[in-house]
Amino acid sequence: MGIEDAVNKGKELFEQNKEKIEEAVKSEQAEDISDKVLDGVADFAKKIAPGAADKIDEIRDGADKAVGNE
Repeated sequence: MGIEDAVNKGKELFEQNKEKIEEAVKSEQAEDISDKVLDGVADFAKKIAPGAADKIDEIRDGADKAVGNE
């Protein structure tokens, strides 16, 4: 199986399970996990670039809206 075949198979599996995947991404569990991960990444980024805290929070909030149910 070549890389193209693997990509096509992945696309096919995604389309077949699209609703289940969307449900999982928008679940309460995904929200809890994503909040913890995003908070950790944002805190780390603020330590590295303390002058960019507002921009880091803006990026974190945008990413949070894409995952979970809140």
